Amino acid sequence: STFTSLLVCSLLQMGWGDLGAFGEPSKETPNLDQMASEGMLFLDFYTASPLCSPSRAALLTGRLPVRNGFYTTNAHARNAYTPQDIVGGIPDSELLLPELLKKAGYVNKIIGKWHLGHRPQFHPLKHGFDEWFGSPNCHFGPFDNRALPNIPVYRDWEMIGRYYEDFKIDRKTGEANLTQIYLQEALDFISKQQASQQPFFLYWAIDATHAPVYASKHFLGTSQRGLYGDAVREIDDSIGKILKHLQKLGISENTFVFFTSDNGAALISAPQQGGSNGRFLCGKQTTFEGGMREPAIAWWPGHIPAGGVSHQLGNVMDLFTTSLSLAGLQPPGDRQIDGIDLSPAILQGKLIDRPIFYYRGDEMMAVRVGLYKAHYWTWSNSWEEYSKGIDFCPGQNVSGVTTHTQEEHTTLPLLFHLGRDPGEKYPLSFVSDEYQKVLGQISAVVQQHKATMVPGVPQLNVCDKAVMNWSPPGCEKLGKCLTPPKSDPKKCFWPH
Repeated sequence: STFTSLLVCSLLQMGWGDLGAFGEPSKETPNLDQMASEGMLFLDFYTASPLCSPSRAALLTGRLPVRNGFYTTNAHARNAYTPQDIVGGIPDSELLLPELLKKAGYVNKIIGKWHLGHRPQFHPLKHGFDEWFGSPNCHFGPFDNRALPNIPVYRDWEMIGRYYEDFKIDRKTGEANLTQIYLQEALDFISKQQASQQPFFLYWAIDATHAPVYASKHFLGTSQRGLYGDAVREIDDSIGKILKHLQKLGISENTFVFFTSDNGAALISAPQQGGSNGRFLCGKQTTFEGGMREPAIAWWPGHIPAGGVSHQLGNVMDLFTTSLSLAGLQPPGDRQIDGIDLSPAILQGKLIDRPIFYYRGDEMMAVRVGLYKAHYWTWSNSWEEYSKGIDFCPGQNVSGVTTHTQEEHTTLPLLFHLGRDPGEKYPLSFVSDEYQKVLGQISAVVQQHKATMVPGVPQLNVCDKAVMNWSPPGCEKLGKCLTPPKSDPKKCFWPH
């Protein structure tokens, strides 16, 4: 087949420093390290948001969350996602990667967490996917099914059970068999498409590294890094099996595989339940490097030269445009697409000049141009939360940089050279020639970006307990329907 099948593995909050190939000292990711040695490592790859739902919406639409609606205007620069009581989700007006690939004959499957809205109109099978095995929300719980329903797990259109009831996760030991189930789903789907000579898009979005972290019995207690390390080892083993399966079926040279994460490691749950962001500052929820720079590996035997290391500035939104390009399709011309086609960088080692924008909610917090990063706003989290022990930058206080109030720097941005100072500890002096010269270049990029920014309708403003997962489709057959409370829409409260 001349078709290129596409496999995107996007993990939840795995940090830049979690893989041996990126320098993790325990070297417990042999399969991902081998994937890197056979493919290309991206050292400067970013997500579009320091939080899960907006970054997934960006990956599948090729657009910044502020354009596709995955943000809130309830409070300035707040991160927001899709918890059970959210009313919004992915708008029908957005065109998702699987919808476009369908036109070229692709069969599309999502395995794992969807997280782009759980009400019926937001169902993944209404947005281009042909198959789904997984859940609309994260595996939080267990809940009492009175104040909060347990999260459902779906096969295609209907739920087949709920977490903690039919899909067990032991909160004491961390034991759960979910990664093994997700692995088998992937292997079966790939076999089925290969047998029918069908090009496919598989989005493998598993969540074992998100607190509450879990691993199956075989992997529990095997890592130097505790339960989080056990989960990483099981994911590494699974990806090794998926790649070997592609090779065994003889379709590895027809399958483009990309591995990355949706945001930086959650340092708030470290060290027991959180990963490592390497040398980078802070973690999930923040627009410092630790919150948004991700591990990333491209693998495509016979096409990508082995052992490549790229300094191309990349973003999860580029997977949208690159995948379309590999499938011989054009991105839609009727809307602003923020993702670029990375195939020249991946296949020919070219460097494409482009900026990276760091958004938090409705605010552009920072921008990277070349090796320089300018912060127009800084904020880690509020004093009120910090005083309760919520800390997104534990042990990393950088005076004037990691702030607990929202600090505006729009007239004199804080400027860092990420080559010399990847940890964002030493802002350039405002009076230096280097600062003056670079600021001029960055200001031009920001002005152009802001002049063309038309925000989408915010989807993450309204919450209502009545829309939670009380009675998902299929609940009648299982006798698992719950009675929703009366509808009472309220403005969602976003603390971060």
